[in-house]
Amino acid sequence: RLLPGAAPFSALALGDCGLSEEGVRLLLHGLCSNTTVKSLDLKGNNLRAVGAEALGKLLRQNKSIRSLTLEWNSLGLWEEGFSFFCQGLRANNFLQRLDLRNNQINHQGAGELAMALTQNTSLQELDLRWNNIGLLGGRALLNCLHSNKTLKRLELAGNNVPGDILKAVEQALDHNQDREVILSEAQNQVNILSKEVLSLKDEKNKQFMDFVDTVDKQKEERARTEKMSAARVSQLQEALDEQYSIMNSLKTKLQMAEAALALSEQKVHKLGELVNAMKQEQNSVAECHFRELQQQKQEGADREGRLLQDLSAASEKNLLLRNQVDELERKCKVQQDQLFQVKQDLTNTTAELKLRAVEAEERLEMEKRKFKQSLEDMESLRVKEVDRMAQQMEASERSMHDRIQRLEAIRISLDEELSQVKAAALTERGRAEEELIKVRSQARLEEQQRLEHLEEKLRLMTESRDEAQNCCLKQKEMVAEAQAKAKQMSLYADGLRRRLDELQQDLDRKEEEKVTELNKVKVELQEQIGHLEAERTAQDGLREKIAALERQLKALSSNHREALLDKEGEISLLLEKLRMKEAEISRMREEEAQRASFLQNAIMAYVQGSPLGTHSSRK
Repeated sequence: RLLPGAAPFSALALGDCGLSEEGVRLLLHGLCSNTTVKSLDLKGNNLRAVGAEALGKLLRQNKSIRSLTLEWNSLGLWEEGFSFFCQGLRANNFLQRLDLRNNQINHQGAGELAMALTQNTSLQELDLRWNNIGLLGGRALLNCLHSNKTLKRLELAGNNVPGDILKAVEQALDHNQDREVILSEAQNQVNILSKEVLSLKDEKNKQFMDFVDTVDKQKEERARTEKMSAARVSQLQEALDEQYSIMNSLKTKLQMAEAALALSEQKVHKLGELVNAMKQEQNSVAECHFRELQQQKQEGADREGRLLQDLSAASEKNLLLRNQVDELERKCKVQQDQLFQVKQDLTNTTAELKLRAVEAEERLEMEKRKFKQSLEDMESLRVKEVDRMAQQMEASERSMHDRIQRLEAIRISLDEELSQVKAAALTERGRAEEELIKVRSQARLEEQQRLEHLEEKLRLMTESRDEAQNCCLKQKEMVAEAQAKAKQMSLYADGLRRRLDELQQDLDRKEEEKVTELNKVKVELQEQIGHLEAERTAQDGLREKIAALERQLKALSSNHREALLDKEGEISLLLEKLRMKEAEISRMREEEAQRASFLQNAIMAYVQGSPLGTHSSRK
């Protein structure tokens, strides 16, 4: 008898016990409400349809069993009972291990199991070895693994299932295991992040409290500065008085300076008259100088006439000399014509060499321009990108600064409102307490007076019993009046108590409103802090992008440096070639000069050896 109140144990092994159907039904019915059994072993008990139905009911209702062993029970022979068992498995979300070895389950039973596994979210191990599942059953189980993500181990040996389906099942199970590992890691990360968030909240709360403390300190410092400023103002007032006295003395000095100015103006007027006299003298001196200049001009004209005569005589001499030069030029023309051909050959060769050198220089200049242009383009792009990123950073910093200022203004306004509300609440509470104290004192005084009056009456009653009998009615009437007054006073005291309760409730309500407002402010501050942190992360991303761009620029600059080095090497090679060419050109010029000198010597020798040369030598 396994009832809910039975002794607790975690494992129940009833394998190969030969239980009857009724015994199995009663056992499973008792386990439906049990909460202590974690593992159940019913191996080799020849369970039939009734047992299968009881197992289905157990799986629906029991929430504690994690492992169920049903080996050697032939459950697959009873289709209806096995379908009922599969329905219970579909509804169960607590079972983790199920052993169905050697239960003669066919492909239909495997289909029922696959349908149950599509909705089950707790089963992790399923053993179906040595059954009759076949190809169709294997496909059904493989299809169910697409929707079931919790099953990690599925044994299908001895079921005539093809190898490709077994491989696909293994891959699906591996995928489920990987998914479980990823989910566990993600859960761990979520837990870590939640802890970090809590720690950040604590830090933010601490920062907020520190901020409040700093605000209080600033208020104290402000009070101190106000005191100091008051003292400073008094000192400045004294200094102003001193300055005022100094200004009065300066005014007197200014009047004296104005008098001195008037005297200086008189002196200036006199000096102006003297200047006018000096100008007249200068005009007379200028006229004398003009006359002397005219005389000098006349003398220069006479000198020019003499020089013209000398020039005419020199020009006649020049004509004679020109005639002689023309004769010499005619003689030189013959030699120049002979030399012209030599020079023309030299010019042709030099022109060709110059053209080649110019072409090489032009190519070098083109390469240099292209390279400089590419460098300038890359530099302009880099500068633009850096400027754009810097502008974005400045804009984000300005927005963050503005938000911080707005938050600071909101916090200051809230502090002022809190201080006002606290002051109002304190004043109301003080008034209520004063009213209560007054009422209590009045009631006590009245009660003491009444008690004294009654004591006097009682003493009179003891002294004169006869008079008391006559005055009893009067005393009763007075007692009734006193009772009525006492009731009135008690009612008045109850009203005051209710008033105090209402005032207390109002105070509590206002304090709750303050707390809610403070919580709202804290939530808003936390949200704004979250926005600021998001913007900080965005800025970090931008900084990373800037770093990446700088790395790219460094790589490009290194590439360009290498290219520059290559180009400089090429330029050096071309310069060496140019030097070689220039050396060749200089060598050719020297050779041409030697040839020209040889030709000139030969021509001179020829001219000297000719009859014309002998005639000229005789002359």
